[in-house]
Amino acid sequence: MSVTGSVVRMSGDDWLATRFEENRDRLRAVAYRILGSEPEAEDAVQETWIRLSRSDSETIDNLGGWLTTVVGRICLDMLRTRRGRPELPLGDHSPAFADDAVPDPELEAVQADSVGLALLVVLETLSPAERLAFVLHDMFAVPFDDIAPIIGKSPAAARQIASRARRRVRGTPEPTAVDVVRQQEVVSAFLAAARGADFSALLEVLDPEVVLRADAGASERGMAPMTTGSDRVAAAFSGRAQAAKLVLVDGMPGLVWMQRGEPVVVFSFTVVDGRVAAITLRGDDDYLRTVELEPLKG
Repeated sequence: MSVTGSVVRMSGDDWLATRFEENRDRLRAVAYRILGSEPEAEDAVQETWIRLSRSDSETIDNLGGWLTTVVGRICLDMLRTRRGRPELPLGDHSPAFADDAVPDPELEAVQADSVGLALLVVLETLSPAERLAFVLHDMFAVPFDDIAPIIGKSPAAARQIASRARRRVRGTPEPTAVDVVRQQEVVSAFLAAARGADFSALLEVLDPEVVLRADAGASERGMAPMTTGSDRVAAAFSGRAQAAKLVLVDGMPGLVWMQRGEPVVVFSFTVVDGRVAAITLRGDDDYLRTVELEPLKG
């Protein structure tokens, strides 16, 4: 860095180092969430800096995104290397569980920011690709288009991997093939009856005590916040749902209403004993940005 009069001029290397330091805390948080180890996270961040210093920075349009992608790739390699070694006790690579770990204020701050001990335990059970996809997307809002090349998958596959990881983190059992097939049959029957204005068929597929709930986003489009009873729910859908499509909603059959290629309202179903016991309509923007949707034939 050189000074001319009162104007401070910064060299290219100094500028790059300054920009990297602006991103360091975020990169360290990303690396720690993926790796669960402060020393390994620091190593990943340092390796990211080395790769940046050796690159042509003038060709990087989005430095923050570039750095996140690079640190993600480095962490993925480290996880795969770790999986290739004999299993170590958790404390050997996760200081949060080491008996002799010295408290570190920065580490504690990182852990307090959405990474508790319980979550670290669950993350340890995920595959490297699941862990990376879940952390980058759910904790740092990295698009699946950017995650996909890191794990060597298509964006759709990356979305499925993150969805599987999310279910495991939440403690939701993986849906069995029988559950999925049966629920798809029930949802398909509901959709056909709704489109055909077949009130009797709707009553057959709905539990007598069915509950229909709509969030604020769906309510803005004309749905009541709550409707109970098969007669009322059947009346709400009879002759409607013409634009709805059968999809997997976070791994289970449901429906989505699309406009101009974007989801507007997502229909999630709870099926009990072959009948629809509950329907949840969600049109909240935050939910629509994160829900996992996969097309189904029906």
